[in-house]
Amino acid sequence: MGHDADVLLLGFARALRAAGLRVTADRSRTLLEAVAVVGLDDEQAVYWAGRAAVCAGPEDLRVYDRVFDAWFHGDAPVMTTSRPRVSVVQASLDDSEGAGETSSAAARAVASDVEVLRHRDIADLSDAERERLAALFAGLRPRLPTRTAYRHQPWRRGSVDRRATLRRMRSSLGEPVSIAWQHRSVRPRRVVLLVDVSGSMSPYADALLRLAHRVSTKGPVETFTLGTRLTRVTRAMRLRDPDRAVAAAGEAVPDWSGGTRLGETLKAFLDRWGQRGLARGAVVVVFSDGWERGDA
Repeated sequence: MGHDADVLLLGFARALRAAGLRVTADRSRTLLEAVAVVGLDDEQAVYWAGRAAVCAGPEDLRVYDRVFDAWFHGDAPVMTTSRPRVSVVQASLDDSEGAGETSSAAARAVASDVEVLRHRDIADLSDAERERLAALFAGLRPRLPTRTAYRHQPWRRGSVDRRATLRRMRSSLGEPVSIAWQHRSVRPRRVVLLVDVSGSMSPYADALLRLAHRVSTKGPVETFTLGTRLTRVTRAMRLRDPDRAVAAAGEAVPDWSGGTRLGETLKAFLDRWGQRGLARGAVVVVFSDGWERGDA
């Protein structure tokens, strides 16, 4: 397949993920490989190849059918006769628009309003769209990175636990009746989020902090804001309600929508919380547009 076909299918995989299916990177790759075998010009073969690649159970089929119809041909008749035809019209993000007002020449259907938000600049969103975005953040199920711990724990396979095996042998007069196994346990890796709240990033700061709040509910996450100074807002991000968390962070940050001294604030972070601090072995993510007024 060509580059354009890959882009089309990866967009289809993202639409399925936005609609609620668990489309992992492995399943997306399987989708590309399967369609490369059957050919993109055979819609029925693409349908079945994609269904086998990304659907994990019967409960996924309705969502898959709806998104497939919307993504590939909107209101056009479905070629596959073994499944019901699903008609999808473009969803509006503005509740003020009448639900019954449908143009005679309907626009090409999209998977959902989630896909619309994917291609919008956060700075240009309306209040209704920002509320929708906040609801999407609340529905995220982030999976934090993991690391291998130093300690071992009993397991069904792995390496031989010599001490536990010897203890078992002592209870059976020295006979190796059963072998104890162990493996290295897995622990969540710390994540550090550095959010730029300077003037150029202020339209995005609210959404980024809501994202940081959602990630903070899933494991060891530290959150800092960058501007003219470095501010640690981890405690605020641990509040259960996202609105209260963002408000508490805003009260704690003295340089919200101010100037930018990224070089100095990043140096302060590295000096105090760098390799010898909480950032050691962590995944550090910087949310910034890169505008710098000081010494980089």
